[in-house]
Amino acid sequence: MRAHELAEPYPSVSTDDSALDAARLLAERKLPALLVLDADQQPYAIVPGSQLIKQLVPDYVLEDRHVAAVIDDRHLAEVTEKIAGLTVTQWLPPRTHTPPVVGPDAGALQVAALMARTHSPLVAVIERDGDQVRLVGAITAARLMERLIGGS
Repeated sequence: MRAHELAEPYPSVSTDDSALDAARLLAERKLPALLVLDADQQPYAIVPGSQLIKQLVPDYVLEDRHVAAVIDDRHLAEVTEKIAGLTVTQWLPPRTHTPPVVGPDAGALQVAALMARTHSPLVAVIERDGDQVRLVGAITAARLMERLIGGS
């Protein structure tokens, strides 16, 4: 099975969108990762939800796990405050690599290897036409696992 057959529509956000709106999209749609597109509608980043959560947690809580154990939910307002007014680009962790993308003819094992190497639960499928890039859709780890193990 080829990537274009595995790809499904996937919600995305723009680099200039509100970080708070992007966080709400991730939560409301129960997405495994955030697909971020640049101004040209090309994949800019694919960030697993766990990495976005890390960006929400106050630094002092990350630095000392004992603090996290004694802090209560009264401090949750800090989470929203941390990203209020930020764009998606400002919220994202620093980019260390390009987002995992494949062409429409990539095979299932090629997609699986890319997911494994990049630790990404999502791979974007793109078509190139000269300098133009069009997002076909995305393949989630769950969709790929379904294909690999012969699920429904």
